[in-house]
Amino acid sequence: MHVQHVSESILQHRCVNLGNNCPDAPMTITCRVLSTQMLKGLTNVHLEKNDLDLNASALSNGPRRSQSSTDANRPCSLVLAGLHACGDLSVTMLRTFMECKEVKAVVSIGCCYNLLSEKSSENSCSHCGFPMSIGLKSLDFQLGKNARDLGCQSAARWSSLGEDAGLQNFELHSFRAAFQMVLSKHYPEVLATSPSIGRQGKAFRRQQQRKSLETPAIVDAIRKETDEKKPTRQTSLNSDDTFSSFKNFCLLAFSRLNLEPPQDLDLSATWNEADAFTELIGPYWSIRAALGPVIETLILLDRLMFLQEQGDSIKAVMVPIFDPTISPRNVAIIAKRL
Repeated sequence: MHVQHVSESILQHRCVNLGNNCPDAPMTITCRVLSTQMLKGLTNVHLEKNDLDLNASALSNGPRRSQSSTDANRPCSLVLAGLHACGDLSVTMLRTFMECKEVKAVVSIGCCYNLLSEKSSENSCSHCGFPMSIGLKSLDFQLGKNARDLGCQSAARWSSLGEDAGLQNFELHSFRAAFQMVLSKHYPEVLATSPSIGRQGKAFRRQQQRKSLETPAIVDAIRKETDEKKPTRQTSLNSDDTFSSFKNFCLLAFSRLNLEPPQDLDLSATWNEADAFTELIGPYWSIRAALGPVIETLILLDRLMFLQEQGDSIKAVMVPIFDPTISPRNVAIIAKRL
């Protein structure tokens, strides 16, 4: 569908809902942005509609014609704001700010760096989400999927977890790693597609949290082992209850991927093999949490450099505005035209 037609359709729908009762206040338009061109088209259609409304108001209000005409001739000033704009949407906002002169400022708080597009042998798009700046493009720099995933980690969020919640998270990661071994053995063709079980893992985590409240003996055993400074192998990961949880996790994961559990599936053997490495999960995720901000900073600095490369007519800054334990993606890129 043509960009202009899509924009007009969205604006028409908004105007019908508002009727003739247009408030004398800043207006917002909520829609799904598919491209920079669509965002620009939506902006232009909105401006044209606003001019028509002002001119019509001037004609229908004779005594106020002079004032309305002044309003109609007043330069339009728009601000693009995105709170946790996902993946390439943050990039689209910054490019629209540069390409659409009616947009005077932008406030962009990004999110989901793992969904950023990158130029590769399979994707030669000239408007990929990373890198944006000329400086980084000149280095032919690429992050790759693993690094983009790493950029979503938050050391502040991990440090705010209590002991019980932290152990439950590590346990869930051990289940996912062991399930990967199951796929490797029984469904290698599925494994090649980098499958994701999505929010099923979070649902399972909530189930485990409720279960831990019902079975405090498990948590007490973990605490006792820590206090006595025994070897770091986690008691909860050696218990029958934990194997039962792993089994349920695998069944949920098979269902999520629309797969049937193999008849020769031996989850007990898989868990016994994986259990020897569960004590490494805590240190491994600690390292990931420490490196995550490095990747995030690189992505954000690339966006800031993109704006600063546009010349002296643009002022751009990068400001932390949220508590990172509440919102890990807490850095806003703010730019305005001078």
